[in-house]
Amino acid sequence: MKAKNLRNKLREMSEEELVAKERDLREDYFKLKFQHGVGQLENTGRLNQVRKDIARVMTVRSSKKTA
Repeated sequence: MKAKNLRNKLREMSEEELVAKERDLREDYFKLKFQHGVGQLENTGRLNQVRKDIARVMTVRSSKKTA
């Protein structure tokens, strides 16, 4: 259900907001990968979740470009 809500919110965002969201998610992903490498990450499922969120943002951006 959360993914569906995120998709709806992403579709309502402007191009600039999507770029900012993608940048923030990529920063979070980098930090999570670093924590995982050091052994400080407790919730490893968060890595997959953030990676999928980045893909969702990229999909919405590409669909807006073609539309």
